Amino acid sequence: MRYRPIQSEVFILNRARLAKLLAPNSLAILNANDILPTNADGTLPLRQNSDLFYLSGIDQEETILLLYPDAHEETMREILFLRETNDLLAIWEGHKLTKEEARKRSGIKRVEWLSEFRPLFHRLMCEGDHVYLNSNEHKRAVIEVETRDARFVEQTQRRYPLHEYRRLAHLMHQLRAVKSELEIDLLRQACAITKAGFLRVCRFVEPGVTETEVEAEYAHEFIRSGGSFAYWPIIASGRNACVLHYIQNDQTCRKRELLLLDVASQYANYNADLTRTIPVGGRFNRRQRQVYQAVLRVLRGASEAATPGKLPKQWQKDAEALMEKELLELGLLKPSEIRKQDPDKPALKRYFMHGIGHPLGLDVHDVALTTEPIQAGWVLTVEPGIYLPEEGFAVRLENNIVVQEGGNLDLMADIPIEPDDIEAAMKGRHRGRP
Repeated sequence: MRYRPIQSEVFILNRARLAKLLAPNSLAILNANDILPTNADGTLPLRQNSDLFYLSGIDQEETILLLYPDAHEETMREILFLRETNDLLAIWEGHKLTKEEARKRSGIKRVEWLSEFRPLFHRLMCEGDHVYLNSNEHKRAVIEVETRDARFVEQTQRRYPLHEYRRLAHLMHQLRAVKSELEIDLLRQACAITKAGFLRVCRFVEPGVTETEVEAEYAHEFIRSGGSFAYWPIIASGRNACVLHYIQNDQTCRKRELLLLDVASQYANYNADLTRTIPVGGRFNRRQRQVYQAVLRVLRGASEAATPGKLPKQWQKDAEALMEKELLELGLLKPSEIRKQDPDKPALKRYFMHGIGHPLGLDVHDVALTTEPIQAGWVLTVEPGIYLPEEGFAVRLENNIVVQEGGNLDLMADIPIEPDDIEAAMKGRHRGRP
């Protein structure tokens, strides 16, 4: 575990919030993610199931969490099941959590080895009426590999066909969208590591460096600070920045180009999401600065427009209205184009074709009930951009905000974003690569 231990109060609070939403006499069961294979006998590192981590703080494979808030016996209301270690496992894979370590991290008093799961689960299924099972219900998920949760759903419904089954994901989306102060503190830490990486890159970038070398600078700073890439980094120079999810990261950065950096760190599984656009040569030219300031104005306006009670789709429309105004001022759109546009295909989409932002947290595109109004406590990205492939550059800027009554909190307010501040951050950059 590369991050400092998280207070178990985070997970105790999260479980209490879920318990209030469950139907009477209900069980809820969550499984760890699988360790996924690569090729031959290779595997990927574990990326824990976000819902399981949210409720337990356990970052270990094969873990199962069973919740039964109305169980007759108090010792049956929360049970954590762990993979039991042995001497051979310790030699090949290293330390696994002891029961006492798991109690301390999760705040769950009863911890058992996995061998105890089936008999205890059967006993509680005989007592319970409703069963909440988990699945990935993110709207943009493309699910081609059967998960541990999916296998568990199939096995459980086959063995116990007469129970009433319910979707846990809908409740988890509701809960995870609203962040506690303790969660926001973890997001602050992810943002602080991200800031350090960005400032390091500002001191490093100059004509002739490659996008790959820039990625390496971020990796150095993130890893040594206890973080890691929150998502595959986008390091896009020149025209590459007009590809929204450019991840090739292998081209040379040239003097008169802009470099779009959509790169952030995670910390303790909580993710930051930052985008900055910087001049490779250290100074914006007149046109670059003009477009940059237009995007920055949209970011400022859209950050204020994300208010409690507003539907996400209305927030998108508000941001598009701000962007339309800027595109008119830049001469990229004409009033006649606006008058003649198809409402379903607005003219501004030629230059700003994506969403203004998304929920952020344990997943970069975090879960939330996005058909319902934004609430205080949501953490959102705000990421407007203008893409000009015919001019060979793009500008995208992105900060992370906590939605609050009476004014939102910018978690990245101390990361340079004004064009003058970007240029100042680059003045001390290295001359010549190490």
